[in-house]
Amino acid sequence: MTNQNALKSVAPHAHAHSHAPAETACCGRSACGSAAVVAAVDTADIPKGALLFRIPTMDCAVEESEIRRALEPIGGISGLRFRLGERTMAITADGAALPDALEAIRKAGFKPEPLNDVAGAPPAPGTARAAGLMTPELLRLVAALVLAIAAETISFLAPEGIGFTAVEMGLALAAIALAGLDTYKKGFAALVRGRLNINALMAVAVTGAFVIGQWPEAAMVMALYAIAEMIEARAVDRARNAIQGLLALAPELAEVRQPDGSWKTAKADTVALGALVRIRPGERVPLDGVVTEGMSAIDQAPVTGESIPVDKSVGDAVFAGTINQAGALEFRVTAVAANTTLARIIHAVEEAQGTRAPTQRFVDRFAAVYTPAVFVLAIAVAALTPWLMGWTWMEAVYKALVLLVIACPCALVISTPVTVVSALASAARRGILIKGGTYLEEARKLKAVALDKTGTITEGKPKLVETSLLDKAADEGEILAIAASIAGRSDHPVSKAIAEGLKREPRPVGNFMALPGRGVQATHEGRSYVLGNHRLIEEQKLCSPALEAELKRHEEAGRTVTLLASGHAVLALFAVADTIKPSSQAAMAELRALGVTPVMLTGDNAATASAIGEHAGIDDVRGNLLPEEKLDAIKALQQRYGMAGMTGDGINDAPALAQADIGFAMGGAGTDTAMEAADVVIMNDDLRRIPETIRLSRRAHSVLWQNITLALGIKAVFFVLAVFGGATMWMAVFADMGASLLVVANGLRLMRASS
Repeated sequence: MTNQNALKSVAPHAHAHSHAPAETACCGRSACGSAAVVAAVDTADIPKGALLFRIPTMDCAVEESEIRRALEPIGGISGLRFRLGERTMAITADGAALPDALEAIRKAGFKPEPLNDVAGAPPAPGTARAAGLMTPELLRLVAALVLAIAAETISFLAPEGIGFTAVEMGLALAAIALAGLDTYKKGFAALVRGRLNINALMAVAVTGAFVIGQWPEAAMVMALYAIAEMIEARAVDRARNAIQGLLALAPELAEVRQPDGSWKTAKADTVALGALVRIRPGERVPLDGVVTEGMSAIDQAPVTGESIPVDKSVGDAVFAGTINQAGALEFRVTAVAANTTLARIIHAVEEAQGTRAPTQRFVDRFAAVYTPAVFVLAIAVAALTPWLMGWTWMEAVYKALVLLVIACPCALVISTPVTVVSALASAARRGILIKGGTYLEEARKLKAVALDKTGTITEGKPKLVETSLLDKAADEGEILAIAASIAGRSDHPVSKAIAEGLKREPRPVGNFMALPGRGVQATHEGRSYVLGNHRLIEEQKLCSPALEAELKRHEEAGRTVTLLASGHAVLALFAVADTIKPSSQAAMAELRALGVTPVMLTGDNAATASAIGEHAGIDDVRGNLLPEEKLDAIKALQQRYGMAGMTGDGINDAPALAQADIGFAMGGAGTDTAMEAADVVIMNDDLRRIPETIRLSRRAHSVLWQNITLALGIKAVFFVLAVFGGATMWMAVFADMGASLLVVANGLRLMRASS
């Protein structure tokens, strides 16, 4: 099973603990994740008949819920699909209902921009925010700041007079107009809908400051706010678009073989399934495929997280975005550009980014209460403090306006999604696909992890591990060559392992015949041979006490023994075993170091299971389990330890994967069923990714609460300063935006995290 097939099941699934977006007082501005550069739009899962729209200011799940609420009264809408990472909405509606739906979205303060009904249509002009340093937006905001500083300078240095006052007011108005028109528009729309977001609070605060005569300060607040918002938006983009950076790994062009045998360069997204593509050393693989000619080593780190290049030859799979290192390769395309493993990874992480982690839901509920409460507090300060504390009305109103600026919950609301998205992107770059923020947060709580044996702890491929010549008088080279020749004629996995392990020059064999349940027989140079199991040798009456002891030794070690015999004696013994993965022992040690107990659950016999478990470092080994018994075992582990995970790759593991608190599936060798049931997919089948996921979960949880503490702590300090100290409005802007930038920067640290 290739990673390409594995990714078919990576999207969020019914087992996920889904939650509808909570309705909160969102910051209501692009800093929740405004894209610096609009990413390519994925139209792979757009429902038939749906129209696609980009909504540039739809940044949070909160704003998604606002749009849904605005569309609720409109009949004729049969489907909605949102993708926050791309800021797109697909809507399926009757022809008569669509204009009403778009008008309702506009009244809610959003501007739906059609992306046409053509898959992959480019965004409408102006939907992308320029990514350069000196953009028109930045120049406009710098001009606003210069005008605000000029107004402050005149207010501080110039003598009082009608002329200077008029200039001061004019400069302030110009600065507010340059920096704050969008804020006023959004703020007014929010107030009309009864929503207290940052735009509404800033509009009220700046207007109030201007009315009470604080013109330069009103201008400075608006200019600083707009600049800080832009900086914060671009910082958040690093997290929101981190996984999109992988798209650049796949080259846009591919060298494709033509019907006449010539080679021609074409755009990768135009190459059809089954086409032959050629790549030279040093080039990146443009599409997924299977090698048809050549041998090389390929760096697969961008897709699977493997640090060591993987050797590829005829029949091996290659993935888009990986790097060809040694020799030229030709491969047959198995997936078009929009459906490669790399594209599916990106899609899976974007879907996961749309889910809401437990901490995020808590923060959203808190913010829904926090903002109205502070707004009421500001009104109370303005109305009551002149009576209770003897302040002047002007002083009381000013302090209330400062409180309004501080009231913005942006730092708090942003603190969780930035952290979660950064962690998901970091995991994806390491070959770990986590299907949502819930599993990212919950993984830290695991106290036990159950693991299947075959294909999970072991390679899942039998290998020849020991060869013994039992007839000392025989020619070893000749005996092994005969065994390899007979084994090579069989399609049984054990026979194949023997033939591959011996690698001898084939000898001519005839009269080949399978002996069901026992082995095979054949002749060489007129002499009859059998290659089979213990039962076959017993039937041939060739067993001896010494041979029985040797067989017992191998069977206790979990090996499958095959014997080569002629008509009168056993000539050689071949021990085949499913060897454990190089990463298994290290992974079990890391799990124990984290306080997590590894448990093996397998359908194999108890002797084999115990041998493999001892080698891997697992004390709790349970064999001879049917799928429903694995399910019961997971339930027992949950009762004993609390939270328990399950790791597997087969159909028989699916019930246990679904029952586990966190299910880990092997993405390289796993089945689609296991992939669908799991919550985390390990793309390179390296079990060390499981403790790595737990460590990442613990780091993410720590950063989440660091951010919440930072956001609330800074606001608490400035609340006190605003009421009892000398905090000014522009200081309040710095406090709000500074807290937002701090939590964004702290959350982005997870993108650089490594185990």
